[in-house]
Amino acid sequence: MDLKLMKTRNIYFIFSTLMILFSLFSIFTKGFNLGIDFTGGNIYQMKFEKQVNKEAMDKTLKEMTSKYPSLKSNKVQYSEGNTVLLRTQIADEKEKSAILEDLKTKQGNYELIKADAVGAVIGNELAKNAVWALVLGAVLILIYITIRFEWIYALSSVLALLHDVLVTIGFVSFFQFEVDTPFIAAILTILGYSMNDTIVIFDRIRENDHKYSGKKPFADVIDESVNKVFMRSVYTSLTTLLALAALLIFGGSTLRTFNITLLVGIVYGTYSSIWLASPLVYLMRRFKKPPKQEKNGKKDRSMEKVVV
Repeated sequence: MDLKLMKTRNIYFIFSTLMILFSLFSIFTKGFNLGIDFTGGNIYQMKFEKQVNKEAMDKTLKEMTSKYPSLKSNKVQYSEGNTVLLRTQIADEKEKSAILEDLKTKQGNYELIKADAVGAVIGNELAKNAVWALVLGAVLILIYITIRFEWIYALSSVLALLHDVLVTIGFVSFFQFEVDTPFIAAILTILGYSMNDTIVIFDRIRENDHKYSGKKPFADVIDESVNKVFMRSVYTSLTTLLALAALLIFGGSTLRTFNITLLVGIVYGTYSSIWLASPLVYLMRRFKKPPKQEKNGKKDRSMEKVVV
């Protein structure tokens, strides 16, 4: 594989810009389909006398949706010992009693272990904590990359990560997948995964940059470095994507948003590590040093044609 990354970098910049604009448009016009974790709701933990049939339970809840408004957004978790955890939207006492009675009639006797309500205040607190977690993660990454490499690498990596996050949450917003607590875990996982890929490429760029010590144009150094680790990045991402595809198919509806978020985030994380972060380093390096210093005092007319 012989990628001419630097000669076509403007194409990737335009594509990334369009994807970011699309994501921002979706976020501000469509918003998010917030789940019970953020909007508040009721939690019922029930231990049935007989083994619970998942398909029958899901069908029952779907049929009850038209009768009980709080069931329009529900999540069901099945545990050992015939235990079922049902999360619904906020319901008054009359509706809660009716739901529990209907479930007993249609699914058999059970013992109600827990019946709690989660207020919207807790949901707002979760949302704030999620934002702070993302901000803290970005700051720590910025500090780490600055110490290990230098500030141009750090800033490039953070911009690439913000690109990954924006595009991913824009995708979730556009298709109105339910946003819950696992969604936040998926975003943080994407940050770590994409950062790992980016560091591998940056490490090879720095190694080759020291090796040539200015005897080779920095754009060519980047192309050579990316080509050496390209297949490694692709194979690593492909292995992860195959596992996520299996989870998406067999994992059920409870983890759907988590799996889709990871799937989209890893694809864009791989793309940004190769086609976005490295060109950003090149542009910032040229901003930091005049072109004549990069070429050891000799102008390269062929490179001037592709400089932004």
